[in-house]
Parts: sequence; C-alpha cells; structure tokens
Amino acid sequence: MMSLSTVPFSGSLIERLAAPTAGGIRLYWLGQAGFVIATNRFRIVVDPYLSDSLAEKYRGKRFEHDRMMAAPVAPSALGPVDLVLVTHQHTDHMDPQTLMPIAAANPDCRFVVPRAALAAAQERIGVRPERLVAVDAGERIEPLAGLGVTAIRAAHETLERTPGGWHRFLGYVIAAEGARLYHSGDTIPYEGLVEEVSPFRVDLALLPVNGRRAELTEAGIAGNLTLDEACLLAERIGASDMIAHHYGMFAFNTEDPRVIDAKSAAADCRVRLHRAKLSVEYRLSK
Repeated sequence: MMSLSTVPFSGSLIERLAAPTAGGIRLYWLGQAGFVIATNRFRIVVDPYLSDSLAEKYRGKRFEHDRMMAAPVAPSALGPVDLVLVTHQHTDHMDPQTLMPIAAANPDCRFVVPRAALAAAQERIGVRPERLVAVDAGERIEPLAGLGVTAIRAAHETLERTPGGWHRFLGYVIAAEGARLYHSGDTIPYEGLVEEVSPFRVDLALLPVNGRRAELTEAGIAGNLTLDEACLLAERIGASDMIAHHYGMFAFNTEDPRVIDAKSAAADCRVRLHRAKLSVEYRLSK
C-alpha cells in the first residue's frame, strides 16, 4: 500500500522539478485540475492551464475568468515532459496557449486525448497526428514503457457521447512505479462510477471539489463533485488519500480553502484529505 506525504518547498517549481526523484512518485499542483506527476523514468502532465486565455475570452462578460492565482510556471518550462493527459476539451483542460508551448518545447512528448475531442486536440495542440493518442472510456493503453493508463467515464454534468458513441468527458487511472492514481477529470457522481474505479484499488484520488450551482449550469458552465461527494467517492473506491483540487482559479466557480481544511479534520471524513496547494510536493511511496 502506498502512502502520501506532503513536503512544502520554497523557491520556484522549475527548481523543484529539476531535483532528482528518489523513488516513488512526486506530484505538483498547477492550479485548477492541472498536475505534474514525476517518477524516476518519466514526467506526466495532466490538464494544465497555465495561460490567461480564458480571461481574454470572457473579459467583460457575466462570468469573467480572471485568474485568482498566478500560473506557477510557464508552459515551456515544464520540460522534459514525456506525456500529457487531457480529460476533455474545455479550455481550462485543453488550452492551446498552454499545450502548444509544451509541444514545441518537448518534440517527443505525446498527448493522450479523448477520441471525442480528437479534432479539437489537433487544432489546439498543433502537432503531427502520430503525437496524439486518442482513447475512449474503458480502453487501456501503455503510452510509455511501465506506464499504464485506463480511461474512465466522466459526467460533466452528464454522461455525454458523440453521435459516434464516444465519451466527451474522461478520467484516467494511471499505473506506475507500483502505484495507482485516479484523476477523475470533471465529473459528478453517476451510477456505476464506483464500480468502474474500485477494481483498480487506487492509492490516491485527485478529485474536483468546486461543486455545481444552478445559475452556472443554466449559463452553460458545468459543475463537478462537491467536497462531500468527492470525499465519499474516494472512500468508496478504496483510496487511502485524496487531493482536493479544481478550486481557487475563478472566483465564480470555486470552494473556500477553509472549508476544505475543516473537512480534512472532520470525524466523518474517512479518507486522508489533502488540499491541493502550490509550493507543496506530494510524495507517494511505500
């Protein structure tokens, strides 16, 4: 069984990423749903949003998308990146101003994307087709030697499919170095989710906690798990640790950090709950 420890650090994320990984897995939060997952052999990035593209797009609109936190690193400074996992095509998960610089700085990096969003990925990442790995829910791939990735359905806020039957929203179970991580992507609870994920016996769940509100849903802004729902999901799939994320980026669609911290100390929280923080290294090891 793997366990998660947290190590605050000073200095830049660039400096931290340059340090060698002494066994196990290191994780760093990039804000929103973005993470760097580093092992001795490779570096994976999930759903990075490291630009102001949405602030530019929605300036002057009802729900402005100004960043509440600065990007901890420039996209081109994340390297060497071996693989990027993208859960769906919403811009805070598939951002051209982030993904194109990553692709340019890492010419051998490949991008795992939902088959439902392949056309959008080709446009927004701008790489040769062989650098894109298209997947659908239920499929398992090994894009790097010793790294397994299984796509899981996600409901944001519904289990949407394309006319061809491909799922628009995905999560991923990542297996590496004897550990299993589950990044749910953007999702709410749905019937069958626990049964799909629990057989993987994940050690760590990376789950959104910004919840959902009717006024946002009516405006076309889909919601996610609430904090309570995320903790219950982590418990039911057997994860020993959970990192709460997808908060603190946009003021209209977030969760109060104090609420997350209080939940982690609550008696009804039966999983080790960690709030995603910048300048913290998360170490997953035996």
